[in-house]
Amino acid sequence: MQRTITKKVTGFRTTDGAGVSLVRVLGNNTISDFDPILMLDSFDSTNPDDYTAGFPMHPHRGIETVSYLYRGKMKHKDTLGNEDTIGDGEVQWMNAGSGILHEEQVPAAERLLGVQLWLNLPQDEKMSQPTYRSISRNDIQEIQIDGGYLRLLSGNYKEYAGHQGDHLPLDYYDVHLDAGAELTIDTQTDESVMAFTLLGNAEIAGEEVVEKTAVKLSEGESLTLKGSESGSQILVMKSRALHEPVAWAGPIVMNSQGELRQAFSDLQQGTFIKDSLDFQPDNN
Repeated sequence: MQRTITKKVTGFRTTDGAGVSLVRVLGNNTISDFDPILMLDSFDSTNPDDYTAGFPMHPHRGIETVSYLYRGKMKHKDTLGNEDTIGDGEVQWMNAGSGILHEEQVPAAERLLGVQLWLNLPQDEKMSQPTYRSISRNDIQEIQIDGGYLRLLSGNYKEYAGHQGDHLPLDYYDVHLDAGAELTIDTQTDESVMAFTLLGNAEIAGEEVVEKTAVKLSEGESLTLKGSESGSQILVMKSRALHEPVAWAGPIVMNSQGELRQAFSDLQQGTFIKDSLDFQPDNN
């Protein structure tokens, strides 16, 4: 059974961090539709003034952040002691878990093009040990397909294997299609599948989708993509829906208001960075 589109969300221009101009696509009003992906921000600029202010040190808890830069650079620094820079075609993957502070600097480049996802953590892994890793170009397989190629950012594609997430599965593809080229991706019926048109319009599941639009797909065993007249760059994400309550405030995502209050209390009291063994779920 072919998957069909159940929801389309076209992003809007906004600012975040210290004044970074970006396109916000997914957020608080799309939680249930795109479960387990909470947020999707898209970056696309040839003007460094749009983004070099960066994202000063800030907290996260209860999520994983996955940043993919097809073009540009991003410098990461966190309270685990990590300092790292990713560049063209690379991925930065951070599990905030029980609590982390990090900053992201965005140096000037010829073009900044990419996205950041927030991937929700399962309730029993919200307070897992924070981790960070980058996925370099050398670790990302570029798979030739008829009329284009597929970059395997994480997970699996056919017989190919990439980086594997520690908490939720995430098959993450960067698909490049020439004009009129088609690709059919096999999916498990119960997988949560979405796509995002990073560059150019595209035909997804038989429907025309404009650039910078996220679509959620129905259940099914396959998804068909087709390149537009000028070619298309489409990001495809496959994961597992959590169907759990979400309590979200700013950079922190938990399962209850009580857990949110505790997180902000921890920030105020200087106890935000902690071991996962100290955590007891609060369902109130």
